Amino acid sequence: FFVGIVVNGLVNISISTIEKRYELNSSLTGLISASYDIAFCVLSLFVSYLGERGHKPRWLAFSAFMLGLGSLVFSLPHFGSGKYQYGGSKLEDTCQAAETTFANATCSASTNSSLHKYLYVFILGQLLLGVGGTPLYTLGTAFIDDSVPKHMSSLYIGIGYAMSLLGPAIGYVLGGQLLNIYIDIQMPKRQDTTYTEVDQDDPRWLGAWWIGFLACFFAIWLLIIPFSCFPKHLPGTAKIQAEKVSETHDDGSQVLVQANNIGQSFKDFPMALMILLRNPVLMSLIIASSSEALVATGFATFLPKFIENQFGKTSSFSATLGGLVLIPGAALGQIISGVLVSKCKMSCKGIIKFMISTYSVALILNTVFLFAKCGNEPFAGVSETYNGTGTLYNLTAPCNANCKCLRSMYYPVCGSDEVQYFSPCFAGCASYIVNNMKKTYHNCSCIGKAKRGRGSEDFLSEAVPGKCPTQCNFLPLFLTFFFFAVVFTFMATTPTTVAILRCVPDKQRSFALGVQLVFLRLLGTIPGPILFGVAIDKSCTLWDINECEIKGACWVYDNERMAFMLMSISAACKIITIIFVVMAVYFYKPPPLTKALSRKTSEQISAI
Repeated sequence: FFVGIVVNGLVNISISTIEKRYELNSSLTGLISASYDIAFCVLSLFVSYLGERGHKPRWLAFSAFMLGLGSLVFSLPHFGSGKYQYGGSKLEDTCQAAETTFANATCSASTNSSLHKYLYVFILGQLLLGVGGTPLYTLGTAFIDDSVPKHMSSLYIGIGYAMSLLGPAIGYVLGGQLLNIYIDIQMPKRQDTTYTEVDQDDPRWLGAWWIGFLACFFAIWLLIIPFSCFPKHLPGTAKIQAEKVSETHDDGSQVLVQANNIGQSFKDFPMALMILLRNPVLMSLIIASSSEALVATGFATFLPKFIENQFGKTSSFSATLGGLVLIPGAALGQIISGVLVSKCKMSCKGIIKFMISTYSVALILNTVFLFAKCGNEPFAGVSETYNGTGTLYNLTAPCNANCKCLRSMYYPVCGSDEVQYFSPCFAGCASYIVNNMKKTYHNCSCIGKAKRGRGSEDFLSEAVPGKCPTQCNFLPLFLTFFFFAVVFTFMATTPTTVAILRCVPDKQRSFALGVQLVFLRLLGTIPGPILFGVAIDKSCTLWDINECEIKGACWVYDNERMAFMLMSISAACKIITIIFVVMAVYFYKPPPLTKALSRKTSEQISAI
């Protein structure tokens, strides 16, 4: 539950804010997100192999300690980076005033580059979280499977995974509310009376992303003592194990005999690993789940950012919407599949066939990106010219050439012509009035004729702070289709775990999960956020460039290009997933019932 809150909730919801605060692009924040999986990948094999015969609850106590420490470290950049400075009054200066302040805008390379160093602190925090998460998802899952009857295993594992998805739901909602609080809790006091404070609609607004990590640090450490008190085996485990019948993939070789005689020492590690890597059913399921994990992790990281830019919503509202779609959909899919597999008492082969149907439906629903996307609102100098003057991708035009505006000061305004401008200066605004603590700019030379009559010629060239409201109404349609795509995608998660546990020898179940999670990280969750981040960066049309001409975060994206690239990645991965699940059905050969029973009897005798 708490891993879900921190890793898949608070981290993902804070990505957009961290980008702006620490001047990072999406590729670097994708690396931050992937660092959790890098640590997981490095340690998974060793932890799952060594912990198979160890005291698993104590491993989980160690897990809680490292998760709490990682949460604490992840919040430290806020306390080391000082107060957030979002600029002075010159950010909102009009055209005439810009001439006098232009000379004051000097390059301070040391100041600009210092924030980038906190990238390594974020990565360290995620690495510690990965160390803590490794025993939980390998030994913890195997511990559940050991302690319950076989036909109930999918239900219990489904409930466990659902709890790990309920955590992100809380993380998204909690994080979304925390983003409504100013990052330093209190707004800075300004002596300049012409200065207007930023609000949540201002692109410079940053929320208090760090509070949730501190709260989880204290909460997770409270679990260390309870975990330490559990016994090595729960009461009744021996009886449950004696009643189970093996469904291990049997190709007629002596691999199963070898698997039952290894694992007593670390010298058996290479042989145990080779037995699993030579299991075609296991490897097909692993590659399929890795391909799906790439898409799931990418969307978990960047769905709030996609909604924010595609549909013109605030970062906090986008994060809340993303959580309301991703988390309930994923949890619902896990529970439904767990109940179906348990109630129908599906065999291993039946479970794999069930996975094919769920992935196929998810692929069809993925086409929502084709028809529920939004075009960009008009942006002078980016998506259109200044009333026919100037050129595209050039913010300077004849109407503002004499203003000497600063490209590093992004303060968007929406003109009465329903076109967005980079700042009041680039809109050529010469004056403003303040009414009820809100500014309205007037005499803007770059703003064309108003699209809606205002009743007075004086207001035909006015602008108000903030982005222009979007005219796109596809958000409800997109969220509906994407919700069901998430449900059907995650309906295969619990069956995949159950199929992996059943197709390998009993003494290698924890190790098999460890192998799966290594490939899951290497091929899925590590490259996923990075690949999605690169794709999103490729769709950027306006970068934040400071006085030193250093490129920071992206301000404006090409919405249609972003939607097309994300859909292409998702569709390609889902097709790969379906192919390998079909291969798993083809390769699977269940052991004869008599052979399975006799093997189980001999194992019981050996145990006695």
